[in-house]
Amino acid sequence: MNPVKIIGTILIAAGVLGLIYGSFSYTKDTTAVKLGPIELSVKEKQTVNIPVWAGAGAIVVGALLLVLGGKKR
Repeated sequence: MNPVKIIGTILIAAGVLGLIYGSFSYTKDTTAVKLGPIELSVKEKQTVNIPVWAGAGAIVVGALLLVLGGKKR
């Protein structure tokens, strides 16, 4: 399997996951206050929304790479 087909497969999988879940979240540690040896940190939960057009676009580009990626000129 050549690298173009592998990238196409990864794009299709990422596009499908993006359409199924629609968003993902992660926790970010930030330093709120630092007074000498004392440091207060805050954990913030961030959510990233994945647009539908991005998931669908990844599926289309991945499919094109699978179909056209293996052809020799």
